[in-house]
Amino acid sequence: MIVNSSPAFMKITKLLTLLAFLCAAAVAQQSVAKPDSLVARPVINLYDKPSADSSVASQALYGSGVLSLEKQGDWVRLRTGDDYTGWVAAADLIPLHAGYAPPGHALHVIQLSANLYREPSVTTHAPVLNLPWESRLELLPGKVDDAGRWLHVRLVDGRTAYVEQGNVSADLTPLTIDQSLQLARRFLGVTYTWGGVSSYGYDCSGFTQMLVRQRGIIMPRDADVQMNWSGVLPVERKNLQPGDLLFFGASADKITHTGMYLGNGEFIHDTTNTHPVVQISNLDQMPWTKLLVAARRVK
Repeated sequence: MIVNSSPAFMKITKLLTLLAFLCAAAVAQQSVAKPDSLVARPVINLYDKPSADSSVASQALYGSGVLSLEKQGDWVRLRTGDDYTGWVAAADLIPLHAGYAPPGHALHVIQLSANLYREPSVTTHAPVLNLPWESRLELLPGKVDDAGRWLHVRLVDGRTAYVEQGNVSADLTPLTIDQSLQLARRFLGVTYTWGGVSSYGYDCSGFTQMLVRQRGIIMPRDADVQMNWSGVLPVERKNLQPGDLLFFGASADKITHTGMYLGNGEFIHDTTNTHPVVQISNLDQMPWTKLLVAARRVK
């Protein structure tokens, strides 16, 4: 096989890789079918039934597009970008209006949380909104201040606000495995939340799904589905490499937990064991060495 290593070919290859990631990122922010609504709260719960008394299936983030499937009273069953369905309060959604955060004007939050203000000042008034990692905003044109500290953004409900530039980015370049593992450590101490997919609180599979997504790969939501996903390959424990996914449970049919291998016997995960936060554990220690069922490498 002849490999073309010319600068022009390499540049085109890199561009195609970036375009593929941008498309994947867009899918992650939208639904499998064309979305008809936007999430209007920082994080919303998807319930198994149209009641806040039912269990939480997953969550959706501010500014993401979702598809409405049916309605019962004040509740809507919807599908998210990772093909998950659940019930949400209708008041947590806003009908999708054409042109929100179009290509070239979309920003995503790159801090664990970001405050938005009614004017470019952190002292004049309280924040109008606090948003978690990966929330989506629309950048408005025009310079706000000479120092370039502030950006003017549009919210999903049409209001505008100001956010400090260091809290957001338009760059969707996929991360390397090493970069994604460095990113993972930023979430140490973030609380465990069942069904959680945000920096306000993840569950185990929501956390690994988010880390893999930073590499431009859209992975299923639940741990057992992730283990059996066509996008991964089996890995023996002795051949583990940083970035591999670990799956724990009573058996292959009863997977209850997942994490990501860091190397040197350590892995990072969001767990309720000992203290319910994102933490680093040792694979050779109990209970993990006994509970490890399988390892997978993303293709």
